[in-house]
Amino acid sequence: MVKSPSDPIPSGSAVSDRNPGAELFPLQEEWDDTLSYLYNSAPLFQNIGAGAYKEGLENTRALDEHFGHPHRRYVTVHVAGTNGKGSVSSLLAAVLQSAGYKVGLYTSPHLTDFRERIRVGGEMIPKERVIRFVREEKAFFEPLHPSFFELTTALAFLYFAEQDVDVAVVEVGLGGRLDCTNIITPALSVITNISKDHTQFLGDTLPEIAAEKAGIIKQGIPVVIGEAGSDGVRRVFEETASRLSAPLFFAEQFNPDEEFAGPLPCELEGEYQEKNKQTVLCALSVLRANPFFHISEQAVRSGFANVSMLTGLRGRWQKLRENPTVICDVGHNVGGIQYVTSQLAKQKFNCLHVVYGMVNDKDARGALSLMPKSARWYFTAPSCARALPAGELAGIGESLGLQGEIYTSVADAYRAAMDAAETGDLVFVGGSCYVVADLLASLSD
Repeated sequence: MVKSPSDPIPSGSAVSDRNPGAELFPLQEEWDDTLSYLYNSAPLFQNIGAGAYKEGLENTRALDEHFGHPHRRYVTVHVAGTNGKGSVSSLLAAVLQSAGYKVGLYTSPHLTDFRERIRVGGEMIPKERVIRFVREEKAFFEPLHPSFFELTTALAFLYFAEQDVDVAVVEVGLGGRLDCTNIITPALSVITNISKDHTQFLGDTLPEIAAEKAGIIKQGIPVVIGEAGSDGVRRVFEETASRLSAPLFFAEQFNPDEEFAGPLPCELEGEYQEKNKQTVLCALSVLRANPFFHISEQAVRSGFANVSMLTGLRGRWQKLRENPTVICDVGHNVGGIQYVTSQLAKQKFNCLHVVYGMVNDKDARGALSLMPKSARWYFTAPSCARALPAGELAGIGESLGLQGEIYTSVADAYRAAMDAAETGDLVFVGGSCYVVADLLASLSD
């Protein structure tokens, strides 16, 4: 049974006894120490990849019980998928905020600030709250040896309850069935699409990967599928939904014109966002049938038009400047790069400069084989432990006919591209969310 926006969080719980307003104002050194503790004490996927992945939900359930099951105190929407789940989550949150709900948004990874992962009403969690979480709770969680994502998820769910959110939009970290966000029972599950990524965890075939993503489907809870893809993938969703008596909706079959009049301009540019928008509109249609949700067409329009401002979303075909034009995008696997390449082909420019780096567990050859050969390439590596060495990436690129130079950092590669670029040129920066993170961090220095 979902609560209405006016229903209070029940008292007498571990959550309600905490006072989120009693904040300290720590020195920057204390914040730096807290981040260092989180990154180094708990395995971080960004740095070590497979070694940070923990199969099973034992730690998550232990943390959840310790904090009084905070996710049960607000309505949730659960979003999984190979690509697009960050955009879909942010669009849903923006619309719900525009409709007057107090919205928690949990996404990953962050680009330049850890706190981007946990937002309420678009505002990042305060540094003081993160510091206090580690200081007060590490005696409990250290014996569990949790992963970074397990800890971050527990903090997010707790913080949303403390902030008395009406609804939280929760993005799956990896997969679905065994992801630590999968302890929630949402009002709606959304699966954006299926393509090959993280095959070492999720399986080598699309139906195997789909089965892992379908693990977020719950008994009797409606589910929206953004892109079904192959017949084999579609059957996985149909069979899972049927077994669980979960109403199943395919966004590709949804006609938004029957519910939303005229075009709906969206702040998120990029050809691939059209399918994300279609997925979100289908999801909103399903939510509107739930008596908890009251979502006007004006709220939809406002959320779509102001999604970045409302949620802080960045790095999705984001234009950073003009003359020369600079665009960055976090697409990092073959499925995502297909859309990036298609979008690049539609741009008008005199010369294309590509600043590119990847991490070592992605299909670099598959991604680079899709990219334009007529560009000037600036091969680099993001500043994370999983980075694919720039020289290795350049070697793969050269074998595919991509000519360019090697740079030791994203900032150096970007400066070289900007020095070479002239008015009318396009500089594209991408290949990994960590490359975009390094770029944005360098521009803010």
